Amino acid sequence: MLTSYLLNRLAPSELRQASLWVSSMAAALVLAGCSTKAPAYAAPPGPPVIEAVETPATAVPEVADPVKKPEKTVAFDPVVLVLAQTDRTLRMTSADLTKEIARLTEREESAIENPLLLAVALAQTRQPVDTARALGLVQRVLGNNAPAAQALHPLARLMESRLLQQRRLEDQLDRQSQQLRDAQRRNEQLNERLEAVRAIERSLTTRPTPAPANGGNTPRPVP
Repeated sequence: MLTSYLLNRLAPSELRQASLWVSSMAAALVLAGCSTKAPAYAAPPGPPVIEAVETPATAVPEVADPVKKPEKTVAFDPVVLVLAQTDRTLRMTSADLTKEIARLTEREESAIENPLLLAVALAQTRQPVDTARALGLVQRVLGNNAPAAQALHPLARLMESRLLQQRRLEDQLDRQSQQLRDAQRRNEQLNERLEAVRAIERSLTTRPTPAPANGGNTPRPVP
């Protein structure tokens, strides 16, 4: 309605100018539309790219095995202990051996293997009294029927055999020593008698000859 009203009010010359202006404007808009590029179709955005961030490596804690096998425990072996202690005792000096004998004597009843350890130490003194005492200790272990003592019986029998042999050798050495002392004593007695005989002989050879009673003049026979 507004357009028809304006057309009725305009003069014919003004109407021609207006139509020319409208035509030129329309042509300009058409040319402007042809010269502009159509907007390119924008592709939909893709999924967001997540950049990998390096993180320091951390130690992964080990998960305990629920079915873990129990560790094997080494059973106490008194025979191994006695052998190890014997090796140490054999290298002791006389002073250390005396101290070891005193220490084991105080602890003789504290452990099942201590009598054998004391017997080993006593056997190293090479004294008949100590050998007899060591043999008694070993035989006492052999007489013990406890399970712990029975494990030591093979070693105790071996020690008993050795101590019996050592005792026989010591007895033989003692007899030989006694025989040697007796022979030396007899030899000394013979030397004393021989010296006495020699002294008698010397006294006989060095005794002066007695002088004659008349002063040494032999009387002449009467004619």
